[in-house]
Amino acid sequence: MSPPNTHYTQCRSVNPASFSFPPTDSTADPLTLLRNPPSPFSLEQPPTTTYSSDVEVIQYGASLLRRGDIVAFPTETVYGLGANALDPDAVAKIFLAKGRPSDNPLIIHVSSLQMLESILPPDFPQIPATYEAVISVSWPGPLTILVPRGPRVPLTVTGGHETVAVRFPSHPIARALIEACGFPLAAPSANTSGRPSPTLASHVIADLEGRVPLVIDGGACGFGVESTVLDGLASPPSVLRPGGVTVEALRSLPGMSQLRVYRKDYVSTELEQAPTTPGMKYRHYTPNAEVVLFEEISEAILREAQHLLATHPNFRVGIMSTSKSATVVDPPSGDIVDIFLGNANEPDVVARELFSGLRTLEARGCNVILVEGIREEREGLAVMNRLRKAASRVVTVS
Repeated sequence: MSPPNTHYTQCRSVNPASFSFPPTDSTADPLTLLRNPPSPFSLEQPPTTTYSSDVEVIQYGASLLRRGDIVAFPTETVYGLGANALDPDAVAKIFLAKGRPSDNPLIIHVSSLQMLESILPPDFPQIPATYEAVISVSWPGPLTILVPRGPRVPLTVTGGHETVAVRFPSHPIARALIEACGFPLAAPSANTSGRPSPTLASHVIADLEGRVPLVIDGGACGFGVESTVLDGLASPPSVLRPGGVTVEALRSLPGMSQLRVYRKDYVSTELEQAPTTPGMKYRHYTPNAEVVLFEEISEAILREAQHLLATHPNFRVGIMSTSKSATVVDPPSGDIVDIFLGNANEPDVVARELFSGLRTLEARGCNVILVEGIREEREGLAVMNRLRKAASRVVTVS
């Protein structure tokens, strides 16, 4: 059963440039800067002509969150659905609006290292040393880390675990909203559970209109896939979910040379049944169309499209291509809809267009979406992770 529509949903635009954070001293200690970053609200001169109205929207969003409501907002990865991470009743509204299983943990978003340390256990008051080099380079940004859960964090956030996933986003609107609230936000993707993650405000509206009072429209998200989740409490450290920060980048950092990747280097029945981070247990990212993944670039994708049309005359087939071999030339009118995600050698571009492409082909009425895979290198690892979860069938081309 779908959650009831209980809100009139407002969608209000905010210019991210209004909250561009002032430059910092490049010679300063990164952890010191992360502990107390400069505020976007204490600027001597407003950076945009819309600054006053943009601040008004942020403050309105913060007022909704302070009273225990939920708000959708942009991050550099995908749009998030936020609530006060320290209020179990507010967190429950996230699960209700999304139709999300209660054992699927949430990621907490902070606007400073000081805010993160405020939710750690009293006997573990500082961030684990394993993460210092990593966050010095990757924060603010699309990296989530697992840390011990302090008593202020409800177990509903963590799915009952004694660890909690936390990240410091780089998107100026996300940071401004968290700072305006003065507390961390629990925020999964702002979509119906199991659907492709939203990278535009219109995607949020399509899924959650009537279930959330405010959607802050900050334009398209920059990365297009969710954050990388790193478990540095494990030995050796492990990437539980690939994302915006690549495994190659992490392995180059101190203490990360032995980094493992879940499902690629190892699997765990315990983690599958009781995940410590989102994106592990349930099927995700699925549009209202069958998704078929071709693991390698191949003309077989065109043969599959032609076979589907021959055997299902009323079908419309979508193709998401990453090479010219899957590009449709003179397709039958209206029967094939082709989207070029980007060159396979530019996985960051493919990642940015991935979820939007799935939603576009769904909106065009495609019954089946055929996707051309890319190499599992750099951002390609995250792309293929998401596609395997979305696909009902995977074709290995020999």
